[in-house]
Amino acid sequence: MFDSAAPVKTADPAEGVATDAAASVDVASLGRQLMGTWADIRAAAREFAGNPQLHRKDGLSLTEQRERTMRQLALLAEHGAVKRAFPKAFGGQGDNGGNITSFEELVSADPSLQIKAGVHWGLFGSAVLQLGTSYHHEKFLPGIIDLTVPGAFAMTEVGHGSDVASIATTATYDPQAHEFVIHTPFRGAWKEFIGNAALHGKAAVVFAQLISQGVNHGVHALYVPIRDDDGEFLPGIGGTDDGLKGGLNGVDNGRLHFDNVRVPRTNLLNKYGDVAEDGSYSSPIASPGRRFFTMLGTLVQGRVSLDGAATAASAIGLTIAITYANQRRQFTAGSDTDEEVLLDYQRHQRRLIPLLATTYAQTFAHDELLVKFDGVFSGAADTDDDRQDLETLAAALKPLSTWHALDALQESREACGGAGFMAENRLVGLRADLDVYVTFEGDNNVLLQLVAKRLLTDYSSKFKKADAGALARYVVVQAADRAYHGTGLRTLAQTVRDFGSTARSVHELRDTDVQRELLTDRVETMIAGIGQRLRPASKLAKADAAALFNSQQNELIEAARAHAELLQWEAFTRALERVEDPGTKTVLSWLHDVFGLGLIEKHLAWYLMHGRISPQRAQAVGAYLDRLIARVRPHAQDLVDAFGYGPEHLRATIASGIEADRQEEAREYYQALRASGTMPVVEKSPKKKK
Repeated sequence: MFDSAAPVKTADPAEGVATDAAASVDVASLGRQLMGTWADIRAAAREFAGNPQLHRKDGLSLTEQRERTMRQLALLAEHGAVKRAFPKAFGGQGDNGGNITSFEELVSADPSLQIKAGVHWGLFGSAVLQLGTSYHHEKFLPGIIDLTVPGAFAMTEVGHGSDVASIATTATYDPQAHEFVIHTPFRGAWKEFIGNAALHGKAAVVFAQLISQGVNHGVHALYVPIRDDDGEFLPGIGGTDDGLKGGLNGVDNGRLHFDNVRVPRTNLLNKYGDVAEDGSYSSPIASPGRRFFTMLGTLVQGRVSLDGAATAASAIGLTIAITYANQRRQFTAGSDTDEEVLLDYQRHQRRLIPLLATTYAQTFAHDELLVKFDGVFSGAADTDDDRQDLETLAAALKPLSTWHALDALQESREACGGAGFMAENRLVGLRADLDVYVTFEGDNNVLLQLVAKRLLTDYSSKFKKADAGALARYVVVQAADRAYHGTGLRTLAQTVRDFGSTARSVHELRDTDVQRELLTDRVETMIAGIGQRLRPASKLAKADAAALFNSQQNELIEAARAHAELLQWEAFTRALERVEDPGTKTVLSWLHDVFGLGLIEKHLAWYLMHGRISPQRAQAVGAYLDRLIARVRPHAQDLVDAFGYGPEHLRATIASGIEADRQEEAREYYQALRASGTMPVVEKSPKKKK
């Protein structure tokens, strides 16, 4: 194998950057940190995911893929790890964070298996656990845990998508029979894109508008049997198969509809809302709106797990691409005989290393999300504020990580050329399977809008009791473009002279506090501006207020995205502070700056328009990023190796070492040919024989 590392250089001390000679990566210790809070569980889950019986197998028919995934699901049930989040009374451990950690590792085996397992245990099973009470736990959980009763999660309707509150399926209580009547009144109310609905599901948690005594109490969930033991739909239940999809074809997605299907009153999952035999409704939460969001909030683990799985898929894709780029050679740019390693080309570095930096940021942010999730669901930190924070955090991070996965996998595919397009090298298959993650558990733009509304609420609360004078002073400050600014930012907003050094002209931007203020300032300024523009809405008619809000929707989503980027940056910053090995800390600090300065470069137009960065300094950002990326380049292989994915997880021929072997074979061949004196002379060469 060729030694493709760039030569060690010593940085100009005036640049304020640690020397390359001091940089190294302790792969083992960094790998342990990347494993996160539940490192031992993650390691065990990853080892299990290396089992070939769990791996995706290309070339199968749709029917064969589905049956293989169902058999794999049975292996998971036998393995027992699926019990981790369930109560100890049912063989579980009540370990919510460990459960998600274990689950998301399945993406390296087969995303179809991960999602099918997520549908059954993570959605169907979790809904029974979180929305039901002891009666439902004792009656339904055993069959769910051991896979005797494969289940579906019937929430989404073709007519309303992410607008769950407006679904049209009804559950009307019949006090004479003590039963609920489940009904889909028209085609748009059919449950759509439902995993396990087309073939394997025997029961479903069905979300419907609960109606009793002529009153609609909003969306509630009910346990509804849908198939008999022979796989046939029960009376009144129908459905169709979604068929071949763009990815995840091991999951049997389908549609469900209900024609006055009756279930016992006790099948209502009644933790947050119950109907007595006489039809009277009761709930521990008086507000219908708060009750609805509380019920949906208990199912937040889907977004949490997708954030982790998407981050893992990004890490796998970049490990394949960077490993290949460290071995594949092309073009004799700097030698008459030896070709250049792809990763030594600046453009190749620019394509892959910033994506690697983002994946590191997401990895650290995801671990913090897992800790928050576990705190809420274990009861250790389960106040209303904690739950709202968890929902906001999950809604902020899941969009960025799933979008990033598509970007990282696509860029990795292209960076590997035609080899990246071969199914055997995993990249196209992973991207196809991950595509739908951006709309799983809520469309990403809708989720970011939820985040923006929370940010607006927090902003508004600052001025809820402010008098006219305070608001006037705030407007003056905002107009002066100094809202939320610290001294450092005012300095940055000034035009600076050219110091004659790219590094010096952006030296302040490498300071962690300055990056924090710049990223924070962008979020707060955006939210403040939107808040001011939306202030008249409270005095407008409903239609006019809706139109005003709609006029700011794009800005709202951009502000929420900026907030999520800040969250990732902060998580990376905290993780960097915990690194003890000096050499690793040096390399990781460069990668951290690649991420932070990359965000600033990405949004340079905003910073320029708002006077936060001078044109001089803005020009220098990109050039300095190139220098930082070049410093990271010799350590890129160590950084992807630290993710800890072995050949059994990557399963990509081009990342197996075969490319290095081919390159070595070619080099030896030409060396021997030159040494033999029989190598043909290149046409137009001065040495050409006459």
